[in-house]
Amino acid sequence: MIIVMKNSATEQELDHIVEKLQEFGFATHISKGTEKTIIGAIGDERTLRDRPLSSFPGVETVVPIVKPFKLVSKDFKQEPTVIDINGIKIGGDNVGVMAGPCSVENRDMLFKIAERTSKAGAKILRGGAFKPRTSPYAFQGLGVEGLKYLREAADEYGMLVITEMMDPRDMDDILKYTDIIQIGARNMQNFRLLRELGTIDKPVMLKRGMCATIKEFLMAAEYVCAGGNYQVLLCERGIRTYETETRNTLDLSAVPVIQSNTHLPVIVDPSHGTGRRDCILPMAQAAVAAGADGIMVEVHNNPEEAMSDGDQSIVPDDFDVLMKRVRIIAETVGKQL
Repeated sequence: MIIVMKNSATEQELDHIVEKLQEFGFATHISKGTEKTIIGAIGDERTLRDRPLSSFPGVETVVPIVKPFKLVSKDFKQEPTVIDINGIKIGGDNVGVMAGPCSVENRDMLFKIAERTSKAGAKILRGGAFKPRTSPYAFQGLGVEGLKYLREAADEYGMLVITEMMDPRDMDDILKYTDIIQIGARNMQNFRLLRELGTIDKPVMLKRGMCATIKEFLMAAEYVCAGGNYQVLLCERGIRTYETETRNTLDLSAVPVIQSNTHLPVIVDPSHGTGRRDCILPMAQAAVAAGADGIMVEVHNNPEEAMSDGDQSIVPDDFDVLMKRVRIIAETVGKQL
């Protein structure tokens, strides 16, 4: 349930009801908006039968949340969440662009890609240092060496770093070099990993599982928020359907549907969503037109020789075109890159 405090409520009244809720066995989460302060209370509401919370000083109203996801819901927070990292914003009126190779292959290639993508307007450098691959014999990434290259290239060109974490044993190294932690589709329901991410003070981008419903997707995000980390981005990256012409089916309808249910920013990955180079530009445009808060695009200076996902990577010249068109669309729908 959520407890909406009056505009005139004092800090003492807020502290009092939080203390009482915790005594009753509730986990409490406070959201302070521009107009209202809301307390999200998660626990057994049967313990409150003889304790009407509406009678507490400073309480305006008490509203039950019927949806299974609580903290990520719009009931808990009406205003869109804006992730602000060193002045680079994602969410609200801001469209974040994440670009870079699928895998960090070497320092030279990464610096060249970072230079071109940052010049085109991307503010977040993506690249895999630890790569989950279907085959155990495929390239698995450079590990910590790749993380160092990402950090160096991002710092050189004024970008942030996003990279994937698969194993909590890598967390210390990843936290040291990364600004945003990506959780891939295969780990969307790795609940133990999600709980760990709830304890850190860095944004987490959660990718939708290839067979996950939107409800399951939001419940996975709830795990991170329940741990106290509300800096969560949701990434639509395509789902598995009967269609075989594309790698996955990019569910762009998920953008408005998710946004109608949650305050968290929604990112779209047209590279993994289609698996086809010729689809990336139109789907990136469509994603921003649909209201996405960001896009993630794979860029490689020589896709034919890429060590992973070359067929779904575009070259820097094509990324330049993409950014020009996406910028126009963003302005049309009232957003900015």
